[in-house]
Amino acid sequence: MKIENTKAQMRKGVLEYCILSILSRNDAYASDIIKELKEAKMIVVEGTLYPLLTRLKNDGLLSYRWEESTQGPPRKYYTIAELGSGFLKELDQSWQDLVDAVNTIKK
Repeated sequence: MKIENTKAQMRKGVLEYCILSILSRNDAYASDIIKELKEAKMIVVEGTLYPLLTRLKNDGLLSYRWEESTQGPPRKYYTIAELGSGFLKELDQSWQDLVDAVNTIKK
């Protein structure tokens, strides 16, 4: 078994959590989200991000607005919705529970 496959699955599992965390700080354009995820070594390509953003929007966790750009066509900026903020709080607790469980097992 290759470690890269397992690492990729682990990253995919927390990608939604990471996106909501990014948007909880500031509204963001998709390329800004990709940049931050890449800087954190949570490598994502647009083909992975856009369907996830659409799903999160359809679930009521995100919304978006269009803004004119001086560098081309209008840009879609994503915002975390109130429902998304509540969901993120639940994910924060779930993440901490998971980290605690793994640390307990590793001891």
